[in-house]
Amino acid sequence: MTTLIHQWVKNCQSGDNPRTIARVKSGWVVLGSSQFLSGYCLILPDPVVSDLNQLSASDRKTLLYEMTVVGDALLEITGAVRINYEILGNLEPALHVHILPRFNDEVEELQTKPVWFYDWDAAPQFDLSRDQALMKKIQSYLEKAGIVI
Repeated sequence: MTTLIHQWVKNCQSGDNPRTIARVKSGWVVLGSSQFLSGYCLILPDPVVSDLNQLSASDRKTLLYEMTVVGDALLEITGAVRINYEILGNLEPALHVHILPRFNDEVEELQTKPVWFYDWDAAPQFDLSRDQALMKKIQSYLEKAGIVI
């Protein structure tokens, strides 16, 4: 089965995904196409697998560790107060990790709800000219953390 995740990974591999932040051992760190929360990132495992249970124990540890390092970067760079991590696979049945910074200045009614309550259609969309500086800061953090390959 080919999913959007497969296409995004293929585009990262060929250098054609402008949202690519870094190549890490588990896959690709990319900025989310909707930036309803500034700094929303994903990890796209490479190679693509259907779900977390398809990975070996070692690969699971690597993915989950790298996920938290991206979270550490977002905490430091964006001023987020916490990070939400989500692995769903309901819409796109290929493993991918959502890494979502949460902020004190979010609309009060949304602060304690899952991000899926946001209006994704009204969210600011990825804009390389706007988002490039943030992406470089995240990449630099990940390089210093030693997870970029």
